[in-house]
Amino acid sequence: MKAAYITQTGDPDVIEYGDLPDPEPGPGQVLVRVEAVAVNPIDTYVRGGLVALELDYPYTIGCDLAGTIESCGEGVRRFAAGDRVWGSNQGLLGRAGTFSELAAVDEEWLYGAPEGVEPEVLAAGALVGLTAHLGLFLHAGVSSGDLVFVNGGTGGVGAAVVQLARSVGARVAAAVGSSEKQEICRSLGADLVVDYHDPEMDRSLANFAAENGGFDVWFETLREPTPERTIDLMAKRGRIVLMAGRAARPEFPVGPFYTKDLRMFGFAMFNASADEQRECGEAINTLAAGGDWNPPIGARFGLSESAAAHQLQQDNTIGGQGTLAGKIVLKP
Repeated sequence: MKAAYITQTGDPDVIEYGDLPDPEPGPGQVLVRVEAVAVNPIDTYVRGGLVALELDYPYTIGCDLAGTIESCGEGVRRFAAGDRVWGSNQGLLGRAGTFSELAAVDEEWLYGAPEGVEPEVLAAGALVGLTAHLGLFLHAGVSSGDLVFVNGGTGGVGAAVVQLARSVGARVAAAVGSSEKQEICRSLGADLVVDYHDPEMDRSLANFAAENGGFDVWFETLREPTPERTIDLMAKRGRIVLMAGRAARPEFPVGPFYTKDLRMFGFAMFNASADEQRECGEAINTLAAGGDWNPPIGARFGLSESAAAHQLQQDNTIGGQGTLAGKIVLKP
């Protein structure tokens, strides 16, 4: 099979594209004919060595996939050959990655694909959708009537936060970096979209949340969070969700945090169990089946162009170029 893989960590040009042996599904695994994959920031950190992991070379890159099951290993109960599926969590903790024509995947990390939903939509919303759902519901307990803010409302996680929070009746404000991204974010259902270049941004957010006394949930996606301004914009007993910024060491205003009865949750989606993530996947499937799941896709590549796709993701995640609105999707 053709695959995108590395034999050492480094810049995107360490990614090779070529032939690797076809995988065989082991007990509890299915063999998926991959039809779409997506790039995530974590993929670039692993490939670049910024997140130090023991990698078995040649290491196939990638976490997300959507495709059709070709065969099943011993003991598989939930799926059969011919089923369309999607999932994430691959390429880490000893699991093979997804940037390949075939992937052997433990069935517990896969979800059935809703009828009529394209593979690229499912791949684009995989890791980011699971992440957003875990943060919003497992950790922050978002419910109808809550006011939610998210940075990067057209990014992978941010766009998922907007759609998932709106699906339960929360009101959502988001920050983006251009008028084009504002229109995209509004189309996803955001009630207020501000441009983070606007010096009046915080005043606009405060006015939006004034009747509530501030935001109930702040979903932080930035690599360099700003706790002081966040806490100032929070309602009493609000919840702050952190899922980015591994190297960040910001100053923290303890007094305003505890006198508002605030709570802060940090999480990494890979720590969630398969059962916890399946609940997220089923919720996403319900939205997708109803036509209400639309992860923005900002760029499309062939699998042979994986190095260029990684470069684009890195330029925007680490380089802050702001040239990407939505996910990067690749097809074999």
